[in-house]
Amino acid sequence: MDKEIHLKALVSDQQAGLRLDQALSQMFPDYSRSRLQTWIKAGQVTVDGKELRPRDRVSGGEEVVIETVIEEDEGYQSQDIPLDVVYEDDSLLVINKPAGLVVHPAVGNRNGTMLNALLHYAPELAGVPRAGIIHRLDKNTTGLLVVAKTLAAHKDLVEKLQSRDFEREYQTVVNGVMTAGGTIDAPIGRHPVDRTRMAVNERGKPAVTHYRVVERFRAHTWVRVQLETGRTHQIRVHMAYKRYPIAGDPTYGGRLRLPPDSSESLINTLRSFRRQALHAARLGLQHPETGEMMQWEAPIPEDMEQLIQALQQDVLDHPG
Repeated sequence: MDKEIHLKALVSDQQAGLRLDQALSQMFPDYSRSRLQTWIKAGQVTVDGKELRPRDRVSGGEEVVIETVIEEDEGYQSQDIPLDVVYEDDSLLVINKPAGLVVHPAVGNRNGTMLNALLHYAPELAGVPRAGIIHRLDKNTTGLLVVAKTLAAHKDLVEKLQSRDFEREYQTVVNGVMTAGGTIDAPIGRHPVDRTRMAVNERGKPAVTHYRVVERFRAHTWVRVQLETGRTHQIRVHMAYKRYPIAGDPTYGGRLRLPPDSSESLINTLRSFRRQALHAARLGLQHPETGEMMQWEAPIPEDMEQLIQALQQDVLDHPG
């Protein structure tokens, strides 16, 4: 159902001299500046009964009226797909995403996504951009995602994400034995040849990844990773760039790594692990309504836990 918006307010003396779109973003903080600009250009905003341009200045004391409709995106279907809801209140949802679930519909994946599931779970999300989805995880990456349930929460969380105020910690198993943790500061952009892949690229966007060793195995390392930025495939690309590609990664992982004299059990475990061993284990943020710092954790999924246990057993089987 489309949502009708009726807003009315007076321009304050403190806002005198501002551009109209700047003044409106202060007067109606629940809505993004780009959305307000769209309404102004569409003639859905009047100032003392007149239509102005976004760049026109206000003097103070004018009456602003907004009459508009936020249309639901009818392009996406509501579908009854199970969701693991870790937390929910009036402003946000935190979901623990399983492997295999696409977050947002795209060409070839119009249905069966987390967005479709969210529209069924909370139909009011049809009135929030992208059904409230703030950030994404790759199809076969597991773990925590936050979803905004209101326009105000969506605006706040998008701004926090852009200003790097989210805490995001991942757990992963990489090929190779790391000597120590560190930081990777290398821009990421489209691969110059294969446009379906990302790569470290001087013309790309800044990307910073911090990592530290949890446990070393004979030919692999269990690593804890913290994101400072959120580029597409960032951890997968950065780890491959450092020559420690994520185990099981079909795109960036390279060849299968088998320790010498591996048991049949370990060989089968490594060969059957056909997704990137990457899990968004911890998420922290400031609540958009209360300002409270909140944090959630999701345990490592069973398939990744079995992988780690197999690697630990391999170390016990080959002492020294």
